[in-house]
Amino acid sequence: MANKLLLIEDVENLGRSGDLVSVKPGFARNYLFPQGFAIPADKRALKMRARLQEAREQKAAVDKSEAEEIAAKLAEVTLLAVVKVDHDGHMYGSVSSADIVHLLTEHGMPVEKRFIVLKHPIKEVGVYNIPVKLKEGVTGSFVLKVLSEEASREAAQTEASAEKE
Repeated sequence: MANKLLLIEDVENLGRSGDLVSVKPGFARNYLFPQGFAIPADKRALKMRARLQEAREQKAAVDKSEAEEIAAKLAEVTLLAVVKVDHDGHMYGSVSSADIVHLLTEHGMPVEKRFIVLKHPIKEVGVYNIPVKLKEGVTGSFVLKVLSEEASREAAQTEASAEKE
């Protein structure tokens, strides 16, 4: 038997603030109620629904403009990840979403890990276009260059010699 609830907060893969949803009792009791994400859909909650939806629309407009700004900044970014490789050119380890978030934070662009869209960690040296799924359906992308330590040193030496000339 499903419980009818009013969501107070946005819940991923369930609904947004102000939505009426039906969920299993255990999910409501063990997750939604303790986290403060939902309340039972009674008369008082239904009166509160209009206020929640209005607040959500205002917040959505602000979130969308912020997300569009971040997407525009990301389009200009090229990140460099330096990794260790063996003599055959195979990487030790991989570049994961967490590593990418760390690189973005170092460049002054804090993005949450859940926004980085990687089907699987990067395990080969190369240039990658990394998609980012931001709030309110806004998407962006940036370029990530994964180089070996040796290739990174060679590139730095080439740049240094080019600057001397």
